[in-house]
Amino acid sequence: MANWIDACATGDIGEEDVIRFDHAGRTFIIVRDHQDNFYCTDGLCTHEDVHLADGLVVEATIECPKHSSIFDCRTGEVETPPACENLQTYPTKVENGRVLVEV
Repeated sequence: MANWIDACATGDIGEEDVIRFDHAGRTFIIVRDHQDNFYCTDGLCTHEDVHLADGLVVEATIECPKHSSIFDCRTGEVETPPACENLQTYPTKVENGRVLVEV
């Protein structure tokens, strides 16, 4: 059975923006892309555990603020090194103006 967690309100995140979401001792990010889609991934870069909530969102990608690795938020795939390990992604849905994440 799915364990959907209320992460934030849709209005908490602007277009092409990101916020940090902590749950059960883990850090995640919620990203809103340029087409009003929401994504959830692990919140730390796989290269050096830097918080991605401080990164730059462009369309549906996020750039790590430390060494500029770029990840696709839809799939978690690394698009630009130095990171070489993909991010874990989590199912996300919007209901009644709230972003819900299955973790």
